[in-house]
Amino acid sequence: MDRSQKEATIAALNLELQSAALVVVTKQSGMTVAEVTDLRRKMRAAGASFKVTKNRLARIALKGTQFEKTEDLFKGPTAIAWSKDPVAAAKVAIDYAKTNDKFKVIGGGLGSTVLNTQGIEALSKLPSLTELRASLLGMIQTPATRIAGVLQAPGGQVARVLAAYAKKDEAA
Repeated sequence: MDRSQKEATIAALNLELQSAALVVVTKQSGMTVAEVTDLRRKMRAAGASFKVTKNRLARIALKGTQFEKTEDLFKGPTAIAWSKDPVAAAKVAIDYAKTNDKFKVIGGGLGSTVLNTQGIEALSKLPSLTELRASLLGMIQTPATRIAGVLQAPGGQVARVLAAYAKKDEAA
């Protein structure tokens, strides 16, 4: 990789990290290309990104972002996952670490806060932004549905009573 490619990689990663809410730093020693591709596919499906980078380039890309304090985590064979959703990358990384012994979560950053492995694991147990929006929408719609049901019930009862009287008159 020549100097211009390194600069382009650093600039692209820095741009991505500036808009991210969460960064997860991982070790992936001994993983095959197929395993890394599978992990990337899962990250993409969750709205997150995963990149194996040189530690030096990653540290430079972290400069000027809210994740500067995480640069001490970049030692040995590391990779970085990030997402705009503050839970998505953590969920996928923790789930994948449970199924693959070669993949380990070291820590990460949520905003300017540095998280250890337990912090990332706790974050992964929270519902995602999409799940929170869905449950909030469900809670908002439930009272409206109940109100509509209550308002319709008397009208329906009146209609049934009138239908019963009409049937009674026809029978007589």
